[in-house]
Amino acid sequence: MNSTFILASASPRRQELLTQAGYRFAVQPSSIPESLQPGEDAIRFATRLAREKAEEVFARHQSSTAPAMVLGADTVVVCNGEVMGKPADAADAERMLLLLAGRTHQVVTGVAVVWGLGSAEVAAELTQVTMCTLSPQEVAGYVASGEPMDKAGAYAIQGYAGRWIPRIHGCYFNVVGLPLALVTSLLEGAELRIASQLDPAKASSLRGSST
Repeated sequence: MNSTFILASASPRRQELLTQAGYRFAVQPSSIPESLQPGEDAIRFATRLAREKAEEVFARHQSSTAPAMVLGADTVVVCNGEVMGKPADAADAERMLLLLAGRTHQVVTGVAVVWGLGSAEVAAELTQVTMCTLSPQEVAGYVASGEPMDKAGAYAIQGYAGRWIPRIHGCYFNVVGLPLALVTSLLEGAELRIASQLDPAKASSLRGSST
């Protein structure tokens, strides 16, 4: 990767996943508010926020001569028609977990790679997650641990709550917060487009070697 790669997120989980996958990157969190708009479904919400986050951070680098790619991401949980982000407080976390308990829900992560003004690769990943039935006491104890408070849907599959997830269908890393295979595909597409702007002959060669 020849471009400067920036993660527009303060999430330690996304940073860990990217590092695990061998990426080198800078971290510059965005300040975009995570507010659901009227009539917005989960995929539109997550992809819009991912793109807005990436675009905001990319705008800070417009004056730089080095090409940059900025990765934005947003994860939400959908259950019984409700789109859930991070809990507002402990009571909200308990409410979310009691709704998820004993049901199968969806985890949606919107991903956007912005590499120019108005230029972006945007997609979403969806994973089905089944959670065991939980007692109010189990939920209260989990919330008291503090783990749920900065997680979409108020749980971390890679943490204590993993004992309550008997099965998933789809990408595990998506539930953690970043679908790595999808991210890699978008980054590779952005790299090709940047290369075609800087050196069309080189971009053609790269396309041929990937087929």
